Amino acid sequence: MKVPKFILPAIVVAVVLFFQSVIIVQEINQAIVLQFGDPKKIITKAGLNFKLPFIQNVVYLDKRVLNLDNPPEEVIASDQKRLIIDAITRFQIVDPLKFYISVGNERVARSRLSTIINSRIRGVLGTQDLATLLSTERTKQMTIIRNDVNEEAKSFGIKIIDVRIKRADLPPANSDAIYKRMQTERQREAKEFRAQGAEIAAKITSTADKDVTVLLANAKKQ
Repeated sequence: MKVPKFILPAIVVAVVLFFQSVIIVQEINQAIVLQFGDPKKIITKAGLNFKLPFIQNVVYLDKRVLNLDNPPEEVIASDQKRLIIDAITRFQIVDPLKFYISVGNERVARSRLSTIINSRIRGVLGTQDLATLLSTERTKQMTIIRNDVNEEAKSFGIKIIDVRIKRADLPPANSDAIYKRMQTERQREAKEFRAQGAEIAAKITSTADKDVTVLLANAKKQ
């Protein structure tokens, strides 16, 4: 039996339409179905879904906890001491629709978050002295920063999980100055120790000379 000519093109079209309409959402993702740029459907569960072929498209967003490695930020403490703060932030996209409408994509979100976090780090840590920033008390300050950033991040559909300091270093100029100060202090202490040693040695020598003189005098008498 002869197969009609339109069957093969019809099969090809059907296959294309099927693949154009299928949405496969993985466990690590969530998806937004767009129609001419307007959000039509939010998919947060993994599985097989469908959309209108050619008319609708899909934007996938990460559902995992993500890391944002902030660039090092110089903070001036309340006692005018400078410190280089290297912080890391962990965040999660919890409202995909709000996220898409407010920032559009992860690259823009990271840029916006980085600006907010650096501003909060300067604002909060700048009210503390250097000793506090280098002590365990800074954990409380980082909690304040996390809560402040989280309030602003809500408008992006983002939840801030944590903000932590990876490293807190003095600027190179400060480090050199502190090193020179420490070196000078050690040299001063060494001079004092040598002076004290010389004084003790002189006392010992003087006492020994006195004892020798007395012994010799007593020996002559005897």
